[in-house]
Amino acid sequence: MTGSRPPSPDRAGVLLDLDDTLVDTRYAFGRAISAIVATWLPHLDAEGEAAALQHWVRDAGGHFRAYTRGESSFAEQRHRRAVALHAAFDGPTLSVADQHRWSEAYDVAFREAWRLFPDAVPLLERLELLGLPYGLVTNAGAAYQREKLQRVGLADRFEVMVAVDDLGVGKPDPRVFHLACERLGVSPGRSLYLGDEPDADARGARAAGLVGVWLDRSGGDRGDRDGQPTPDDVPVVGSLLELADLLDAGAFPTLVRI
Repeated sequence: MTGSRPPSPDRAGVLLDLDDTLVDTRYAFGRAISAIVATWLPHLDAEGEAAALQHWVRDAGGHFRAYTRGESSFAEQRHRRAVALHAAFDGPTLSVADQHRWSEAYDVAFREAWRLFPDAVPLLERLELLGLPYGLVTNAGAAYQREKLQRVGLADRFEVMVAVDDLGVGKPDPRVFHLACERLGVSPGRSLYLGDEPDADARGARAAGLVGVWLDRSGGDRGDRDGQPTPDDVPVVGSLLELADLLDAGAFPTLVRI
């Protein structure tokens, strides 16, 4: 997943996010937070647990985003988010030993819950039929994401992946999109990127010269999704198969088939 192909100014490609695009990471977050609540926040009822999950996903302190900017390590962002979660929901202070136990419990439940969205493999099959090479751009570490790909059965489907540790930063930095295009051997101006975050994914890809598309799986309720206003300046699809249909119909003229 580290080599590059000879670049072609006329070759189109598709780059994809992994978490909450191909893999149902929100579900895995839910299972992990349930494990944390059971041990560390047992006073929370079902409503409180749902609020804790929402708090974790939103990450209002921006700790994960700081990690993607190279300002902290993965372990540091995890710890800071745990501290913020406990502060918000009256959890105990975490000692150093507690921090290790907390993270281990979270990781076990999180990894066991990794699963593909049903439309993930059908999209990849459609891209292959269309003759469009594809790769991954992810805001997590390469080894971590390779393990995830292995567990969900996609390890052999991706020759190209750009992760945070490739450049020390993640999306929306344009360099990560450009590196992915270079490795895939395609032109940014003739390529598309799809992800579940309007800012880091769709707008970030657009700023890097690609077609940036936002994947919104909310079922049509595109109002305030996780605190993010609905973008009106980028294309939006509700599923991976909707994207495949648009590609098949030639909805993105800059993408040329091989």
